[in-house]
Amino acid sequence: MDLLVDLFGYLSIVVHGLTILSQSMALGGVLFLVLLARPLAPRLGRTGIADGTARIAGYAALGLLLAEAATVALQTAVLVDTVDLTVLDVLHAQFAVAGIVKTAAAVTMAGLLLRLKGQVPALPLLALTAIELAAATLTTHAAARLDNRGWLLAVEGLHQLGAAIWIGGIPCFLLTLARVRDGITFREVGSRFSRMSMAGVACILVSGITMSLLYIGSWQGFYGTAFGVMVGAKIAMFLMLLGLGGMNFLLVERLRTNPLTSINRLRRFAEVEFGIGIAIFFAAASLTSVPPAVDLTQDRVSWHEIVERNIPEWPRLSSPDHDTLALPALQEKLDQEAVATKAKPQVAFVPGSGELPPRNAADIAWSEYNHHWAGLIVGLVGLLALLNRAGVRWARHWPLAFLGLAVFLFFRSDPETWPMGDIGFLDSFRDVEVVQHRFFVLLIVVFAFFEWRVRTAARVNRYAVLVFPLLCAAGGTMLLTHSHAIANVKDQLLIELTHTPLALAGIAAGWARWLEIRLNPRDNPVAWQIASWVWPMCILFCGLLLLGYREA
Repeated sequence: MDLLVDLFGYLSIVVHGLTILSQSMALGGVLFLVLLARPLAPRLGRTGIADGTARIAGYAALGLLLAEAATVALQTAVLVDTVDLTVLDVLHAQFAVAGIVKTAAAVTMAGLLLRLKGQVPALPLLALTAIELAAATLTTHAAARLDNRGWLLAVEGLHQLGAAIWIGGIPCFLLTLARVRDGITFREVGSRFSRMSMAGVACILVSGITMSLLYIGSWQGFYGTAFGVMVGAKIAMFLMLLGLGGMNFLLVERLRTNPLTSINRLRRFAEVEFGIGIAIFFAAASLTSVPPAVDLTQDRVSWHEIVERNIPEWPRLSSPDHDTLALPALQEKLDQEAVATKAKPQVAFVPGSGELPPRNAADIAWSEYNHHWAGLIVGLVGLLALLNRAGVRWARHWPLAFLGLAVFLFFRSDPETWPMGDIGFLDSFRDVEVVQHRFFVLLIVVFAFFEWRVRTAARVNRYAVLVFPLLCAAGGTMLLTHSHAIANVKDQLLIELTHTPLALAGIAAGWARWLEIRLNPRDNPVAWQIASWVWPMCILFCGLLLLGYREA
């Protein structure tokens, strides 16, 4: 139980991200079934699209059931362990009641969809959708507001509805594109889903602008708080989605005049839209862990502080000694005191104790050294990938450089833990930041190996080529949930202002590489060329960002 409490903050973000994803897919599938699959059934023929849509929505509803149940169980367990409350007391709280309603609606929806499939009546599905949305809004920031509560609850529901219509409906749209064959039907489906998506975009825009005004309130709240920075990341990804959606809209319109137009780009852009949408869902989950900007009137970062922190300086390429770090120095002092008093030595830091490890100037220098050397390696990877794209054959081995980065980070990321520090390997996993660092190291090793095989092997499994883009995008998405254990709120935010562009660049690199692999260069030469150059440039950009990283 102690370990669960230690990891609660990070686990709650990840589980909430999965909840938003499964909810959007379930509700989006229901709306796709009611608004597109059934009305167009006579024109689609016996393609099984309605039944397939029902299966997607049904399994998504089961995922929602599991994710929401995990959320309620996780929060209940932590509250019972840390506060003088019984399980029954916690289950009477608003978040628990809302979660129970969501799980009940989800299990009912899943049962109807998976049993009756495409023939399930529309009215109960829409009623369950409304119940699900209403309960979901009661677990958002809006439910805790004392002012403008009604308006905020309404726009929160509208925001989630828009995401479900647009992003949540994409898997069903892809299923439909895979099963229909003629250009006229492609146009019918594409045109209908475009109109649905535009309605979803309108919902997101109206609600997003309203919530930004009420939750952020000012430009300083936008750039000077963690809430505002994460909203900025969501806006950047939303603009990516608008660009992809706009190009798909133009392709659908082209089908009106030429039914033989290839829809390869339509499918691939839709896949990327869904992937970026998942990143937005996890960014939204991260927002639940920080207070709205209007509530954080102290410890905001000023524009002058942002500019001052980002003035270019020569990278730190020499490391301080491990013994000069705050934690080893403190442990040595405690050991000497224990020897003098003939007592059992105290432990300077216990992972997961709820206290932050001490830091000094050497710790800052250590961290900057890590980031700057990582930047050199990542920058080298980006340059080699660009050379490989330009036709330099020997540069195809660029993924191996990532293995050097993984080894470097494994030893250097957390100097207080094994193998450099006194904290054991298993004990270190009580610290969320260590868990995240180990996860990123594993990601780097996996996609480096797979991408190197893709570049050098004579024959490659068609799924192996997708490992690098998927893990690259996943790494960027997880970086949006990453936090540093730093007591100073301003310093923590200034670091986040560096990591957020890194996350966005990682997401862009992953999905650009996905497009390079999945697009047909003969049908879409321009889009393919752009994608093939964008992803290595994004990696190079990440290297430059890391070289400019500073903590003081």
